[in-house]
Parts: sequence; structure tokens; C-alpha cells
Amino acid sequence: MKSRLQILGPILILVVAGACSRHKAAAPAEAAVPTTPTAEAPVAEAPLSYELRLGKGVYQHHCQTCHGETGAGDGFNAFNVDPHPRDLSDPAFQKAKTDADLKDATQRGGLGVGLSAMMPPYGKTLSPDQVDQVVGYLRTLRRTEG
Repeated sequence: MKSRLQILGPILILVVAGACSRHKAAAPAEAAVPTTPTAEAPVAEAPLSYELRLGKGVYQHHCQTCHGETGAGDGFNAFNVDPHPRDLSDPAFQKAKTDADLKDATQRGGLGVGLSAMMPPYGKTLSPDQVDQVVGYLRTLRRTEG
């Protein structure tokens, strides 16, 4: 019977040699990384507060199907309604509307504020806190370039 060293010795040598050869092969690839300055990575957005996360959840459940994930009015149901949903991420819209305007439109619906009847009123569906949270979340929607 062969001793353990006679059996395991060659296997151990092969494992160590294989690990060393992989390490040596990886070294030139690391050296080939360009040292020229690259474009800066996009700045990560600050995490949403608890209230804004709650508002995002309300938005995703009730609003995203028409207004879209980013508020651009391009939700999967947007093209089934006429007129198309408003782009909530539009900077001009964000500047023109007060929080009270957004709250009123959310509670009374489009028809209640003289806009499209396709936006339902959520005043009896959502609590006042949920309306405030979704309005707060709407303020975080920003149009992205490109």
C-alpha cells in the first residue's frame, strides 16, 4: 500500500503549480489596464427617505401603469388612453405645479381639476398621508438625459 504522501504529493504539486500559473497569467492582464483617465461613473442618487419610499410604493401601485416608471408618461397603459398621461418628470411641469396642485389632482382625479377624465380620483382610495407621500415622491422624478 502506498503512503498518503506518495498519493497526495503529486496532486498537491499540480494544484500549487496550477494556481501559480493562473496568477502569473492574470498579472499581464492587470498591467494592460489603461492608465488614461476614464469618464466618471454616474453619481449614485441618495437613498429615498422612509416617507418617499412609501410614496414610491403608492406611485408604483396606482400611477406607474400610465405615468411610467420614471414619470415620463410612458407607462404600459399610456398609449391606451387619450389624451396620453402627463410627463410628471418634465422640469417645466415640476416648476409650475405646487404640492397643493399635485395633491388636489391626486385626490380629485383629472376630471376634478379640469383635466382628463382618464385619471381616476384617489381621494377615497388613499389616506391623506399616502397622498402626501406620493406627492413627495413625485417631486423626486427627474427627466434623465438621453
